[in-house]
Amino acid sequence: MFRFYIILFIVYLFSCSRGYGQEAEGIEAIKPWLMKHISALTDSGMHGRGYVKSGRQTASAYIQKEFKKYGLKHAGRKKTLVQHYFFPVNTFPGLMELSFNGKRQVPGKDYIIDAGSSSFSANNLGFERIDLALIKDKAEWLKLRKSIKSQSKIYYLDNVDSVCKVLNIKKHFFAAELPEACYIIPQQEKFIWTVSQEKIPATVFYIDDNTKAADIKTVTAHVDAEFIKKSKNDNIIGVLPGKVKDTFIAITAHYDHLGMMGGEAIFPGASDNASGTAMLLYFASYFSTHPQHYSMLFISFSGEEAGLVGSAYFTKHPRVPLNRIKFLTNIDIMGDATDGITVVNATEYPAQFNLLQEINTRHNYLPQVKSRGKAANSDHYHFSEAGVPSFFIYTNGGKGFYHDISDKANELSMNHIGDVTHLLVDFLMEIK
Repeated sequence: MFRFYIILFIVYLFSCSRGYGQEAEGIEAIKPWLMKHISALTDSGMHGRGYVKSGRQTASAYIQKEFKKYGLKHAGRKKTLVQHYFFPVNTFPGLMELSFNGKRQVPGKDYIIDAGSSSFSANNLGFERIDLALIKDKAEWLKLRKSIKSQSKIYYLDNVDSVCKVLNIKKHFFAAELPEACYIIPQQEKFIWTVSQEKIPATVFYIDDNTKAADIKTVTAHVDAEFIKKSKNDNIIGVLPGKVKDTFIAITAHYDHLGMMGGEAIFPGASDNASGTAMLLYFASYFSTHPQHYSMLFISFSGEEAGLVGSAYFTKHPRVPLNRIKFLTNIDIMGDATDGITVVNATEYPAQFNLLQEINTRHNYLPQVKSRGKAANSDHYHFSEAGVPSFFIYTNGGKGFYHDISDKANELSMNHIGDVTHLLVDFLMEIK
């Protein structure tokens, strides 16, 4: 009997060491809970949570349903969880084809299209290779531009880096400098897609530079682009009232992703940011049964991938006074914490960062908690610029899939993610 009580005491001590009243088995139980929501948010029916086939609206409805399930209330005077706003976006809802010598290339794997590209359609056009390293000044560049004929051939552009130096622009702005025509640009970097709020005259395909240009004789290219001047988007905002109802601890995560590139290539966005959205929902679930001193404010943003648009809109049209938010924690990329987490704005708010580190040391959650300075790389940015103390936390680990077709739920290891979740619950409960 004495041995039995000793064992019970050891189990009790271990449970206490894992944080604020959270069950010892919770660390492992959290993973399947999160994966259920990550899998739902990356399902093909979500269409990449982007701008074709109502992907983001489907995701919005899913999150609203979860918020209501956990009893979240509307914030402020608006009696709704949803904040609508609009911005322009270029989309690719239809045909997307690139073929060399009659051999079809696979979208997302063999190529991506510049997100600002215009529509284009041509079969078996000739192929001209242009070495941009020969361009020595802007006058030569303007002369080359005038020589390009929009429908006569496909242009293969070598040494884009060289002409970008001549034009004094960054490489990702180069496509906007091109006149109307179809172009192929080889690149060494991995394919990373994005969202564009603008439409350019050109149609630009990026291919792997291992593809031998000398072997290409004819090109077939079809692109169906649709520019939406006023794309309707949703921020989803809910509150769990605390003892102090008019003061808030905020947790945020963006749910949007890139959507689809044509009718075939889906960018699921499991790590970025179905994982953070799932964790946000976990916090909503947890705090719905663990009321806090301050009210808990939950915001699931859209428009992050298009340039932090949703968070910018919220800070200009806040549902609660920004000066009543004591602290905001934004989470993104929560699929693998093998090497711990990084905290953006750690240098700006050292007291809060020290608390986070102390909690991690106290309970031995993660291998490391890294400090990083200011960065305009997620939705925390507009809040901190508006004077709201804010962290952006992301995990360090995983296979490096980012803004590509391989960022799928089954590629997430979820290493230490239960520990990350417990660390952040403890932090949110202790932050003052």
